[in-house]
Amino acid sequence: MNDWTLEPYQFPDDEPGRPLRPRRSHPRASEVGDPQLAPASNAADDGFGRRPEPPRLGPSTEVDGGSGGPFILPRPPNPPRRWGWLWKTMLVLALLVAAGVIGGGVYLQQRFLQNMPELPPQSQLYAFNRAPGIKFFDRHGDLIAARGPRYGDRVRLQDLPAHVPLAFMAAEDHRFYQHGAIDLQAIARATYVNWRAGRVVQGGSTLSQQIAKSLFLTPDQTFERKMQEAALAWRLERMLTKDEVLELYLNRVFFGANTFGVDGAARTYFGKPASQLTLAESALLAALPKAPSRLALTNDMPGALARSRWVLQRMHDTGWISRQEMVAAQAETPALAPTATSTDGPYGYLLDHATTEVLKRIGPNSPDLLVRLSIDPVLQDQAAAILSQVMASDGVTAGAEQAALVTLGPDGSVRAMVGGVDYARSVFNRATQAKRQPGSTFKPFVYAAALEKGVLPTDVRVDGPVRFGDWRPGNYGGGYRGPVTVETALSRSINTVAVKLGAEAGGPALGDIAQRFGLTSIPRNPDLSVTLGAYEVNLLELTSGFQVFQQAGGRLTPSIIEEIQTVDGANVFTRAPSGPLPALDVSYASMMVKMMSKVLGPGGTGARAAFDWPAAGKTGTSQNWRDAWFVGFTAEYVTGVWVGNDDDTPMNRVTGGAIPAQIWRRLMIEAHKGLEVRDFDWLLPDPEPMFDPDPRNGFYQGLASEFANAAVRAEPPPQPLPPSQPQPRDEYDASRPIPEEDIPF
Repeated sequence: MNDWTLEPYQFPDDEPGRPLRPRRSHPRASEVGDPQLAPASNAADDGFGRRPEPPRLGPSTEVDGGSGGPFILPRPPNPPRRWGWLWKTMLVLALLVAAGVIGGGVYLQQRFLQNMPELPPQSQLYAFNRAPGIKFFDRHGDLIAARGPRYGDRVRLQDLPAHVPLAFMAAEDHRFYQHGAIDLQAIARATYVNWRAGRVVQGGSTLSQQIAKSLFLTPDQTFERKMQEAALAWRLERMLTKDEVLELYLNRVFFGANTFGVDGAARTYFGKPASQLTLAESALLAALPKAPSRLALTNDMPGALARSRWVLQRMHDTGWISRQEMVAAQAETPALAPTATSTDGPYGYLLDHATTEVLKRIGPNSPDLLVRLSIDPVLQDQAAAILSQVMASDGVTAGAEQAALVTLGPDGSVRAMVGGVDYARSVFNRATQAKRQPGSTFKPFVYAAALEKGVLPTDVRVDGPVRFGDWRPGNYGGGYRGPVTVETALSRSINTVAVKLGAEAGGPALGDIAQRFGLTSIPRNPDLSVTLGAYEVNLLELTSGFQVFQQAGGRLTPSIIEEIQTVDGANVFTRAPSGPLPALDVSYASMMVKMMSKVLGPGGTGARAAFDWPAAGKTGTSQNWRDAWFVGFTAEYVTGVWVGNDDDTPMNRVTGGAIPAQIWRRLMIEAHKGLEVRDFDWLLPDPEPMFDPDPRNGFYQGLASEFANAAVRAEPPPQPLPPSQPQPRDEYDASRPIPEEDIPF
């Protein structure tokens, strides 16, 4: 007997917990082959609602005699795979995300990072894109001033008090050591704050991003620049350690006032090295990089102090300083060193111009430089003093606030330049940066073009009513002089004759002669209004244009740089002596000088400028007395003067023959002291007329004068202009429309 032959256990009928049906035992071997019992056994359950799987037998199914194959235990059923579809879906999504990331990276690389600059070697980072320091010397070799960035000494973290780097981290990136090149937390915070404010009030750039932007990129606010900034910051942090990145930032960050680096700022603003900075001074400097030009301590000390108190509060909140240290530093107002507010005196404007010219002639990453200028220091001091004195007295009553002056030597070199009344109040250089209407100061170029067309100084033109389309240019006061010679018309700045001569020469001829004289802002084919100075020029190029007359028709390019050397003595640039380029035939230049000399003579508009030397020049006044000019020359110097207001408001009836002529005369007297008087020794004899004058000319000239007077009487009298819009004496009324047609060009 074995276990398979035992009868199944039978539960008593009253046994508690008995199932509804008794549990069947495993089938006997004799029952396996019974066709009637096998189906019933397979269909029955175990009394608990489960159907047991019968044991499987071996390869032999014979049971007769109790023999057969070995018994094999049943294998449990496989569990149902309910979550298989989810894993497959997640795998597909992961592959799609990976493909999107790779594709997006390729797109960003091709679209935004293709033109990204390469990082220089680590050894060049402190000098990369570093503008050179420049020492300027006058034409005699004496030091004038030092210009260019002020960097100070290179500093290391171990050389600084702990509160110096902590102040900058508190102000710009207090989690600097806790994130990588990009701070996603700061970006998210800034995005939320800016969204709440409706404008940009907070940034999320790290110190690494800031130094990458300042050294390698432009300040453009574009998505491409931000992508490049992030990529460069990542590369920078792969090249340098965190301490090295922080050191690079402290040595290259901009602090305003042309100052770079924490040591340069400490020496500029406080007169001490960065190693001696106090906590209050450190916080004040750390407040500047956010807006260095606006918050520069020489520009907005209250604003910088307010931000420094916020920096100190951040340092306390971060646990870097105690409350007592914060309160003491917030109550302190650091004192500026005297050198912080020093200016370049009368040299400020010319040094700005000279710096621009130097940077045009050197390559990137240049070493510090020594530059010799063409400036005459005595003449420069006199020019600045005279201009300041005249404007402080006559300028106030004349309603004029600004003036500018340029003096050129006979070789085209700039000997003096004053770009305004007070450089400390305004650094805008009105001698080189301002473009203004020259008024009648442009007329000599019109007359020169007319001479090239065959007009002679002794030719007669009628000063009378003239009309081109709807434009009727008139003279100051509305009167006419009748027949006048060309040279008289120039000396008295008669508008109608200038317009007639311009019409005879033609627009292309006027544009061509302006280009030859260096007036590049005049178009090639200007309209007729150019004859009365409607196109804008700057003082330096206008003065240089007049030098063509001084140089017998030859043009010299104005220059302020004589020589550039590195501090090691290597030559970078030397101005080579060169003769003038032909711009006007000497015969025409001779006639022009003689005609322009009468401008300073009796009855000329520039009579107040005359002094003991032979001189020539021209006055000019733009509409409504907004600009007043006088440009003139001797055999030694050419000087141009402009007077007006920056906001273009009219002056009190100031013409070029008044304040500008007065300034010009006083300066030229000083410039020529000790020099032997000499005339223009290259002047030619006046040309002889090609025919004898007709004896009837006098009769016809008188008749033309009568006709002109009759025409004036026939026209209705001109309405008086309101006081706020006066008509200058030698300029046209720009309120009258300039015709676009019917001009005989």
